[in-house]
Amino acid sequence: MKHVLIFVFLAIAPQVWSQVTLMDSLSSGSGKITLEGYLDSYFVYDFNKPPSGDRPYFVSMARHNELTINLAYLALKYSSSRLRATLAPGFGTYMNANYSLEPGTLKNILEGYAGVKLWEEKNIWIDAGVFNSHYTNESAVSKDHLAYTRSFAPEYVPYYLAGIKLTIPLSEKWNAYLYLLNGWQQIQDQNKGKSLGTQLEYRPSEAWLINWSTYIGSEESFINPEFRTRYFSDVYFIYIKEKWSATGCVYYGVQQRSGTSSAAWWQANFIGQYSITKKLSIAGRVEYFNDPEEVQINPITNASGFNSFSSSLGMNLKVTENALFRVEGRTFLSDKDVYERNNLPVKNSSLLAANLTVWF
Repeated sequence: MKHVLIFVFLAIAPQVWSQVTLMDSLSSGSGKITLEGYLDSYFVYDFNKPPSGDRPYFVSMARHNELTINLAYLALKYSSSRLRATLAPGFGTYMNANYSLEPGTLKNILEGYAGVKLWEEKNIWIDAGVFNSHYTNESAVSKDHLAYTRSFAPEYVPYYLAGIKLTIPLSEKWNAYLYLLNGWQQIQDQNKGKSLGTQLEYRPSEAWLINWSTYIGSEESFINPEFRTRYFSDVYFIYIKEKWSATGCVYYGVQQRSGTSSAAWWQANFIGQYSITKKLSIAGRVEYFNDPEEVQINPITNASGFNSFSSSLGMNLKVTENALFRVEGRTFLSDKDVYERNNLPVKNSSLLAANLTVWF
């Protein structure tokens, strides 16, 4: 009987799914359910050949010499005039590396939140749950970005946030967002305090986005018991046109510490893309990351403090409207021995990456 029920469900589910609408209690209109899918597969060869296979300092595209999946997810979304919700479990090496400190099933929540429009006549929303982070010009979803591999910038800010978000449109070109958060990339809170985040978004035209974000909150935890209040601010722009596209980001953070002076870290990056044809483009990147007192990065060697330049050059081929093939070469260079090759500290590293991403 169990097998018969499963067969019947599989037979009728697509028809039911294509017709389903849900009525919400806050609106006289109907709601809509959609399903989205995404799969980012990759191969990275790190010429420093990390013995464990884990590339140091990165959670994105983090495995060496493997054909594997960076990120795959299915996103179930509901939307109506006054309600919205998203549930997106995630899988892949990105999830394994980036969610390692979250307990149990929290390790697989890429996104999971519900929102309510507070007034029918005003587009002000409050959402609660786990969101993609608004910090920096890059996210975990590679198809949305000019270069395939992630810069240092997004790797050392939250990729995800847990808490409450308030969305306030100020005008046609300006939007403001306020956040009450568990902490700096924390679903399970690590201390009793809560953190505050802000975001101011300006869209002067269809081609431009300019964003300024801030963060303030206590980062005291079991891992970092000496940490106190963290202050952080980042500014980025995104410019998208048919032939030329570009993005850049600068941020600066200060970490207060018990019994010693505050520590700061900062970075700057620029990525440009030129479209040779409608399907083929090239992208290049330059960046610098500096963390002299190891707030974010503890070197894998005995070096004191971390800094590194990075540059990359890649090719992007749009196979279809929902498939993208990419190859990229990237180099890293520091004035400190922060990298490792053949169990010896060195000042440089390089890699080659190939990727196929599909989505619907």
